Amino acid sequence: MALRDKTVLLTGASGGIGSALCDALVATGTRVIAVGRNEPALAALAQRHEAGRVTPLAADLSSAEGRTRVIDLARRLSPSPSVVILAHAQSAFGLFEDQSPARLEQLFDTNLVAPVLLIHDLLPILKQHERATVAAIGSTFGSLAFPGFSAYSASKFGLRGLMEGLSREYADTGLRFQYLAPRATRTAFNSEAVNSLNRAMKVAQDEPAAVAAQLISAIEQERPRMQLGWPEKLFARLNGAFPSLIDRNLKAQLSLIRRHARP
Repeated sequence: MALRDKTVLLTGASGGIGSALCDALVATGTRVIAVGRNEPALAALAQRHEAGRVTPLAADLSSAEGRTRVIDLARRLSPSPSVVILAHAQSAFGLFEDQSPARLEQLFDTNLVAPVLLIHDLLPILKQHERATVAAIGSTFGSLAFPGFSAYSASKFGLRGLMEGLSREYADTGLRFQYLAPRATRTAFNSEAVNSLNRAMKVAQDEPAAVAAQLISAIEQERPRMQLGWPEKLFARLNGAFPSLIDRNLKAQLSLIRRHARP
């Protein structure tokens, strides 16, 4: 799918990867509806592009009111969005027993429930187009659950399952559903504790602009799934085929992970 001249609905646009995605989309010639919770950041994002290219919309997608604002705008647009990129997410690093029920509920409302309900409400709009795409920006942890990220991994596993199921459910239509998973990326999404763990484990981190370029390419190629980075791509495949190998490797790292995950 060529993105030029398309209307793209982008969530998480005020975040690190989301902001880079917005810039990359505008460079391809699209009109972007930039959704996020940080209103000043969205305004700054719109101001650095030609007038009319980026329409900022402040909305909390974990709330019914926020999702309604997005749907109402999408219905009013002409042309309406034919590409939806779900790049919003809430982070959660820490041992599972240390996380409060309220924090866990907010995590799943943001990372999984909001995408489910938003896609459901957008389907009538998307089906008006001969071809349309929904791309969910996931995580390596959506294929490889990691200690210290148990709840976050579960939310991303659920998102991956949603996109895979929808991809198969609409395989004989013009609708495409994609799950695209970056590895660690150098953004403010990562807390200092996460950055410290990444340094200790020598985890490579990509720059947001480089990640955005790969994601845009995958969307244009209509790839149903993609894991970015090496050896993360290998580890994700090994976890699917031989999970006990990953079990043993991560067990050996538990003391290090716990040291960084404790508040």
